[in-house]
Amino acid sequence: MNVTVFGTGYVGLVQGTILADVGHHVICVDVNAAKVERLCQGQIPIYEPGLEPLVRENHAAGRLAFTTDAAAGVAHGDVQFIAVGTPPDEDGSADLKYVLAVAGIIAEHMQRDQIIIDKSTVPVGNADKVKAKVAEVLAKRDCADLGFDVVSNPEFLKEGSAVADCQKPDRIIIGTGSAATVEVMRELYAPFNRNHDKVIVMDVRSAELTKCAANGMLSPRSAS
Repeated sequence: MNVTVFGTGYVGLVQGTILADVGHHVICVDVNAAKVERLCQGQIPIYEPGLEPLVRENHAAGRLAFTTDAAAGVAHGDVQFIAVGTPPDEDGSADLKYVLAVAGIIAEHMQRDQIIIDKSTVPVGNADKVKAKVAEVLAKRDCADLGFDVVSNPEFLKEGSAVADCQKPDRIIIGTGSAATVEVMRELYAPFNRNHDKVIVMDVRSAELTKCAANGMLSPRSAS
């Protein structure tokens, strides 16, 4: 499957690399040209055990590419991951401007129906905002007939074991109301789901709440 990942931070780079490592063709898009150039040379911006050799191996094999060309990224992907940062806003809430900016970019360049996968850490209700942004841009382009689905697919990665967590997830949460989207997501994650079914399908808001609940559970543990 052709996969596009917007964002080459902690989540995007790990997820994109591991998807490439199981045979998908992945393009990671980032606005930072210098960072993209370093990634193309096998220099990763974070330290995560086991990640650097996987980036180099899959890039050399042609399964993993890095670019600043958003249009090329959107054209490539059968699915579009949003994996950009959501830093705290002034009031402490998650700043969604980067997520919504990517949603707008995808809508600006998409020429066919798309599945947009929200991998960023976001509050409940974010998918509705992404849907609204995409619909707004498509309407301005007079392309409201293009179909899309916004999926909540939260990550559960731990620093220091993110590669292993991604390669052998204990659960794969898929938040969508579309049976067709579920089938695509099952195909995407099939290499990680062979021994027993780890996929848990629910509605979008429940998937978003699952991530918030997991973070809430882990927060007191990390503080103790």
